[in-house]
Amino acid sequence: MAERLQKYLAKAGIGSRRFCEDLIKSKKIIVNDEVAPIGTKVSPGDIVKYDGRVIKNHSEVLKVLLLNKPEGVLSSSKREKKIPIVFDYLPKNEKTTRWISIGRLDINTSGLMLFTNDGDFANFCMHPSSQIDREYLVRARGIFSNEKKQKLLEGIKIDGKEFSFSDIVEGQKNGSNQWFSVCLHSGKNREVRKLFESVEMEVSRLKRTRFGPIFLPSTLKIGTCLELDDNDISSIKEYGTHQGI
Repeated sequence: MAERLQKYLAKAGIGSRRFCEDLIKSKKIIVNDEVAPIGTKVSPGDIVKYDGRVIKNHSEVLKVLLLNKPEGVLSSSKREKKIPIVFDYLPKNEKTTRWISIGRLDINTSGLMLFTNDGDFANFCMHPSSQIDREYLVRARGIFSNEKKQKLLEGIKIDGKEFSFSDIVEGQKNGSNQWFSVCLHSGKNREVRKLFESVEMEVSRLKRTRFGPIFLPSTLKIGTCLELDDNDISSIKEYGTHQGI
């Protein structure tokens, strides 16, 4: 089946469909040794090139993996020195599968990470308009109050950007430490840590426990992953659609 070139590129993980369309308009995509115009469709057997490399699309069947990420692991495909990366923990017996991470977690954050073989689906999950919320378990040190809680829910401007939680549930206290369950709709870099720091609290443990309708299974060991079934994948699509797409 022939499909539009921008969709083919997006599914291969190059970027969003709009970004891929801009690449085509900029005459940066080559199909069968010719510059591809807008409106180009590609079929199996066509050779698509971007930036001098052949772009292969293996995303005929949508797959999604859930990893219980350990602390001390980089959410990157590029290795720095001898630091482990999340892709070290994914299945290695499927040579044709190119996994794309759906968002990131910083090196000291553990818990739920999703990966897919479909760049279009990855972009859908990460796009702000999807409004797919994330839930985290947080241990923070410092004094918490209703005033601080209200600030975190209303929003705080940090480095010129607006940050906020959509929900905060207070948990057990242990000395100067307290547990929290927090939710937010965006995936800005170190957002949870920055929010707590803005109210003079220091995060000492951070774990993602939910992405939209998908929860981290309590039985999934750290450093292991599982493949989501069709019902789970459909629930993510429906969740995003209901939230605003």
